[in-house]
Amino acid sequence: MRAVVAAEPGGPEVLQVTELPDPEPGPGEVLVDVAATAVNRADLLQRMGFYPPPPGASDVIGLECSGTVAALGEGVTGWSVGDEVCALLAGGGYAERVVVPAGQLMPVPPGVGLVEAAALPEVACTVWSNVFMVAGLQPSETLLVHGGAGGIGTMAIQLATALGARVLTTAGSADKLERCRELGAAVAINYREEDFVAVAKEATDGAGVDVVLDNMGAAYLSRNVDVLAKGGRLVVIGMQGGTKGELDLGVLLGKRGAVIATTLRARPVEEKAAICAAVAEHVWPLVADGVVRPIVHTTLPLADAADAHRLMEDSGHIGKIVLTV
Repeated sequence: MRAVVAAEPGGPEVLQVTELPDPEPGPGEVLVDVAATAVNRADLLQRMGFYPPPPGASDVIGLECSGTVAALGEGVTGWSVGDEVCALLAGGGYAERVVVPAGQLMPVPPGVGLVEAAALPEVACTVWSNVFMVAGLQPSETLLVHGGAGGIGTMAIQLATALGARVLTTAGSADKLERCRELGAAVAINYREEDFVAVAKEATDGAGVDVVLDNMGAAYLSRNVDVLAKGGRLVVIGMQGGTKGELDLGVLLGKRGAVIATTLRARPVEEKAAICAAVAEHVWPLVADGVVRPIVHTTLPLADAADAHRLMEDSGHIGKIVLTV
């Protein structure tokens, strides 16, 4: 099969199309003929040598895909050869074929094209597991999403709004702010020009927000705690702003707040299967109804993976960047 690999750690230019042996599904696994995959920030980190795959996972980059079932491993039930699926992966998405634990397969939601479906698994699973399963966002509460114009941000805005929460978000340009509003954000904050803590507190009559979904890490830690309401929950899912920050426990105690840091890629297969099942149950009906949609900035062929990485590094995109196989 054709696959894209990083010949060595480095910039986008190290990504090369090569030939690799076709993978074979083991017990409990499914072989998928890949139609498309999508680019994530973690892919860039892996390419640079900073985010190796978990033990046993493919060295090929790619954390999600869509395609059709090509073969079933021993003991797999509920799926048939030819089924159209999308999948959450620990690696291997930038290839013509990939092996997936059966529990990490999801049906393509009704009304979504097979290629477009590649933009869903990582963002849907990340948002549902963190905002709803971990942070427990309720319909009456307020969510602050950092990076609202990215793949995770566009999904978080839509999903939280659809389920009755009020959404505030940050973004870095007028175009991105407007798109966030179109997706349902009640308040869109230009982080380059405004203090998101001050704007969020004003928008909540001084109360603060109930949940923060943060991709920045250390750079925003103290301000994220400051913006929390009583009983608020900060969920950190990224470290674009560094790994070490100072936490004022006095402020956190006074708010009876929680700071939670999670990753998705290295979770046990059983946990990922539970998340995928919850997404199929709770998120896919909203997608089928058109209330929540994958937001795709552009689609490029797999051979242009380097250009896709450059596009993500430039941070001018809105939503997901998809690679077709």
